Amino acid sequence: MKKYRAVPRGYMLVGEIAKKMDVSVSTLHYYDKAGLLSPTSESEGGRRLYTHKDIVRLTQIQSMKHLGFSLEDIKTYLPTIDTPEEMSNALIEQAKGIRNKINSLKDSLDAIEKLNAEVLQMETVDWERCADIVVLLQSKSDSYGVVKYLEGNIINHIRNSFDKNSGEHTLSTLKHLNEKIAEMKKNGLSPESEQGQEFAKDWWDMVTDFTGGDMSLLPELSKLADDLSKSDEGGAFEIDIDFIDNAMRAYFANVGRNPFD
Repeated sequence: MKKYRAVPRGYMLVGEIAKKMDVSVSTLHYYDKAGLLSPTSESEGGRRLYTHKDIVRLTQIQSMKHLGFSLEDIKTYLPTIDTPEEMSNALIEQAKGIRNKINSLKDSLDAIEKLNAEVLQMETVDWERCADIVVLLQSKSDSYGVVKYLEGNIINHIRNSFDKNSGEHTLSTLKHLNEKIAEMKKNGLSPESEQGQEFAKDWWDMVTDFTGGDMSLLPELSKLADDLSKSDEGGAFEIDIDFIDNAMRAYFANVGRNPFD
């Protein structure tokens, strides 16, 4: 880099280009350090000297920043953009990234609004329950609303015994069984019918799998099912408690035992 004793015609000091381009001197120093925009020359006293070429480069940087490009992306793209096609490719990639960010922000906003609605229905601020709701929201589950109904041993059992995959499997099974109820009712089949009893066995298998064989959880689980049947929660928890009760009564009578007794 050639050094000048004085500022030659056509050159500008860092303060001049900063004022002309409405950026701070510290920003220009940062761009220089980051390898984005280095001064064309330097005075013998170490003062940075810029030219019109540097203004063009700074304009490119500012334009790309306005379009949402990170400084790292700008550093990568700028040397390769010489044609409209190359510029178009860079813009297409940037648009894709922005679109993904928009979708992510929409998801975050939706989660915040849903969490807020749930929190307002709680009697106290319960950070553990809030964390449970957030986990379900992150997994795109529509079952987040059930968390406020979970109490005592049930919620501790879920936290200790289930991870994301096993939890989603249980919810998927529950949804499938609820769909079977709707199909049987549509076809006029009773809980005591052969299909109703097949359903009852599958339901009981789900319950024993969920509890891990701990029958002490059954009273709380029964209360949870009753609370959910009376609630306005949607998704997999729209259960027909009367159909299930009748199906299970007949099933336990057939097998000759009732674990609730």
